[in-house]
Order: sequence, then C-alpha cells, then structure tokens
Amino acid sequence: MIPSPEECLLLMSEYGMLDNIRAHSRVVARIADFIGRGLIADGVGLNLKLIVSAALLHDIGKTACLNNGRDHSRLGAEICRRHNFQELAPLVRQHVILQGTLPPEVDERLIVYYADKRVNHDQIVGLPARLAYIIERYGQNNPRRCQAINDNFKQAFIIEEMIFRHLPIKPEELSTMDLT
Repeated sequence: MIPSPEECLLLMSEYGMLDNIRAHSRVVARIADFIGRGLIADGVGLNLKLIVSAALLHDIGKTACLNNGRDHSRLGAEICRRHNFQELAPLVRQHVILQGTLPPEVDERLIVYYADKRVNHDQIVGLPARLAYIIERYGQNNPRRCQAINDNFKQAFIIEEMIFRHLPIKPEELSTMDLT
C-alpha cells in the first residue's frame, strides 16, 4: 500500500515531525516529483506515487531520533512497515546511504536519495553545497566520518548524471526553478 500525500501529512503530525523537517520533506518531495515526471516523460518506468510518498516520509523517524542517536532512516523504515507501507520502507531506509550497487537505470530509490541530497533545510542547493553542509554538521572533525560522507556523495554525483541524461535541464538549473 502506498499512502496518499494527504495521508503522509497526517503521519507527519502523528509522529510529531518538527516544522523544519516537514518543510525539508516537502521540498524533497517536490524535487522528486519533478524528476520523476521528467524521467517518465522520457520513457523511464517509474511509480510516481511511490516516489512522492517516500520523499514526503523519508525523514518520518528523524524527530524521534534527534536526541538519542538512533538511525532515523532505520526507524523511518520501521514506521513505514508498521503502517503496512512495505514498498516505501526500503526507500526511506536508504535515503541516507544506498545499499548494494547502483542499478543500470534510475529507479524510485535513487530519486528519493538524490532529491534529499539536493535540499539544505528547505532550500534547493547543488550537491557540492549539500556535501559541505553535511561534512560540517555530521563530520565532527573526524577524518573517518568525513571520508565516509565523501564516499557516499560519490554515488550522488553518479546518480545525478544518470538522472539528468533524461532531463532537458542541467543539474544546477534545479536550484533556480520554482517547484511550488
């Protein structure tokens, strides 16, 4: 079962999602929707409802994890399974770090992962700006953590190429678009 956007908003309230995280999730969903529609128009077989719902709920576990150090993507996937959103669970689980190798073509999971990497708070930014923010915020001046973050973002840059070969715009143009 895939929840509607309205059901996603209700879940955000049910789980006490903070307003700033809710705003971030809405922007991620708008980017994911834009990308999904563009890829579908170019012939890529995707489930747009799955993309948008997973993007809206990708941080559903974040508020609960802010002060306890738990993995918010893991909790988010558990919440999805609890509500019988089995299809969403792996997308929510992997929005921070992808598991396994990249598929040959863009799928829903990659779109949600990439869309999240393009949003700082509620602003659309380029991957380099997001990478700098993540290193500053989560790297904790730990060389190992910073290297892991850099390695993770290498995939984001590859995914960006995979996505934008299907779209009529360049990645940097996404930051200047009004996706409301």
